[in-house]
Amino acid sequence: MQVLTVTALTKYIKAKLEGDRHLASVYLKGEISNFKRHSRGHWYFTLKDEESAINAIVFAREAAVMPFLPKEGDKVLVKGRISLYAPSGSYSIQIQSMEPDGIGDLYLKYEALKKTLAEQGYFREDIKKPIPKFPRRIGVVTSPTGAVIQDIRHTVERRYRLAEIDLYPALVQGPGSASSIAKMIRLANQRNDVDVLIVGRGGGSIEDLWGFNEIETIEAIMASKIPIISAVGHETDFTISDFVADLRAPTPTAAAELATPNKDDLLEDIRRYETMLSERIERLFNDARTTLLYLDKRLDMISPGAMLRQHKDTLERATYGLERGFLQQLSVKEEQINRLAMLIRPPAERMDRLRRDLELIHERMDSRVNLILDKKHHRFGMMMTALKALNPLSVMEKGFAVVTKKDVVMTSVHDLNEHDQVNIRVIDGSVEATITGKKDVNHGKENL
Repeated sequence: MQVLTVTALTKYIKAKLEGDRHLASVYLKGEISNFKRHSRGHWYFTLKDEESAINAIVFAREAAVMPFLPKEGDKVLVKGRISLYAPSGSYSIQIQSMEPDGIGDLYLKYEALKKTLAEQGYFREDIKKPIPKFPRRIGVVTSPTGAVIQDIRHTVERRYRLAEIDLYPALVQGPGSASSIAKMIRLANQRNDVDVLIVGRGGGSIEDLWGFNEIETIEAIMASKIPIISAVGHETDFTISDFVADLRAPTPTAAAELATPNKDDLLEDIRRYETMLSERIERLFNDARTTLLYLDKRLDMISPGAMLRQHKDTLERATYGLERGFLQQLSVKEEQINRLAMLIRPPAERMDRLRRDLELIHERMDSRVNLILDKKHHRFGMMMTALKALNPLSVMEKGFAVVTKKDVVMTSVHDLNEHDQVNIRVIDGSVEATITGKKDVNHGKENL
């Protein structure tokens, strides 16, 4: 009896497997499981069906040129050769090419159309329309019976109750779905009563989502004047509509969130603006109080009463100076006369004459002093009269008033218009009034 080693048996089986021309190029289909990407670029996974499984490997060279990146659960068609790994005695398939099972033609068509539209500028960011921040009405193009419309309604109700939802029911799967979707997009634009459109459906295979890859749907999205949010499939599903739309959402629920503001964020903004406004108003009031105190002080300094007191003080100082100067001159003259009288000792007749002259001088001096005093008092009276005439309070005592608009004195009817708010200052206060008409004394009444 011949006894073989494990290694010898494994080498024999390996030679048989890898030498079989039927196993050098085989086609398999199955579902991907346990997918892993090696740091060197190799792909490792299990290809299985309902009853069996086989290990599969795609080396980095072939992985780099694969038309798509497979994921867990994908059903695929593969081409490769069977090999055996001697150390573990396990066999596997070394894959040379791979495509999605049953949709290979659709996938190629998808890639070709995507490339063509990208070259024609359908995906340009500069032509995308902004999504309104505060929509009043949101249109939804989707199936009326699916979960999408309910998810969107619940999300909008939770986030922003001011927005209303308009459903544009469309067929979103199978033959005629593209025409139905495009028709609803055009209808929404014709009605023009929504601020933003959400176009979408739930997830599915590429066949299920194909209506969103057809040119009729794409052209309708491109021509829409209403901003469109595309919400097709799940987070990993992409259709050409996603690239053409103004905004892509990973799910319908996310689309509703992107289309509406969050009421909690809005309330927080309102509270922040309220605080800022209160602080701003407080600063304005403080500035106004400071300005009012400054103006009140200036008004006291330049008021007619203050000017009158200033002129009165000046007059009193001038009168005191005049009297003092006169008395000094009189004292000097009397001293000179006494000194001369003692020196010359005139005869009695000359003395009488000089005495008469002195009396005459005294009379003239008294008359001159009285005349000067009368002039000063007369000038003081005229200045008092002029100051009183200039005092606006004196004019107001006669029934006159001062009209101001925004702190500016109004001097002509042409400075006022209908509905202007004015302030009327009278002798004992002021009133607020609204202009309802005006009359020009030169041209009669003018209706505002």
